Formats: sequence, structure tokens, C-alpha cells
Amino acid sequence: MHFGVSGMNSRPVEALGPNETRVLYQAMWFFVHLGVCLVVWGLALLAITLFHPAYVPPLVTLLVSLLVPLLAGFVAAKVQPSESATLPWMMGLIWWMVWGLHVLDMPTGPLACYHCGPTDKLWLTFLSLNADSGLLDGQGRFIATWPAVAMIGYSIGAKLGLRNADIPFENN
Repeated sequence: MHFGVSGMNSRPVEALGPNETRVLYQAMWFFVHLGVCLVVWGLALLAITLFHPAYVPPLVTLLVSLLVPLLAGFVAAKVQPSESATLPWMMGLIWWMVWGLHVLDMPTGPLACYHCGPTDKLWLTFLSLNADSGLLDGQGRFIATWPAVAMIGYSIGAKLGLRNADIPFENN
């Protein structure tokens, strides 16, 4: 039995069947929507930063991270209807879980969540709006929570934008 590259079933894209083409189409649009979501979220945080506020409460940034991508997802789904626009929430969840595992593996010590259990590590690093664990240099919300919330918000907005939408290619 030969397992070389020549034995693989490789065909040009033009020779793909309708199911294979649909998967490629959905994957392409998933990454486009994911990119749009992250760019919109980054621009929203940049806009906050350009105002040079002395202090922005984490709750405000959390709401901006949710609402601005939600609006962008709604508009994107109206302009270019695609069921793939509703899927970035999965990447946000995966992103948050990967960083959660990283935080759970981090050692604790003075100024770094001293004597914290796993729940305290996760809560204080990612979810608490008034305290911090000291892990990830206090940037847990920026690194994991706010981008994940942006992806979830984008997906919700896209889902709202797709209500009663006709998606010709994806309905085959």
C-alpha cells in the first residue's frame, strides 16, 4: 500500500462538487467575517484610546466590545448575507478557553493571585470588573475576554441581520 502524495485525491478547485464548493465558500466567508469582527473591535478600542481618557471603566470597554461588533455583524449580514457570519462566536469561545488553560497553568505568588484556586484565577483574570489577579500582567480582559465578547457580539448581530434573509448559494 502506497501513502505518497501522488495517491491523494487532489483536484483543481474547478473540479470540486457542490458540497465541497459550499464548504470552501463557508470557510472563506467565516475567515472574512472573523477578520472584519476583529478589525472593527480594534478600531473601537483605538477610538477609545485616542480620546486619552484618564480612566475607562472595564464595563464600558466590555459594552463597546459587545455593541460595536454587534452592529458591524448586523450590517455585514445585511450587505452580504452569509450563514458563516454567525459563526465567529465559536472562535471567540475557543480563544477564551485557550487563554483560560494558559492562566490555569500559571504559577501564583505575591502580586500574582497569591493562594488563588482555579476559579479565582479565571474570575480575577478575565471576568472581574474591579479586581485583577496580576496574572497576564493585568491584561487578561484585553487579551482574552474582550476579543471573545467581540466575536460573540458580531455573531449575534449577524444572526439578527439574517432574519428573513435569502441566502441563495447556501440554501442549495
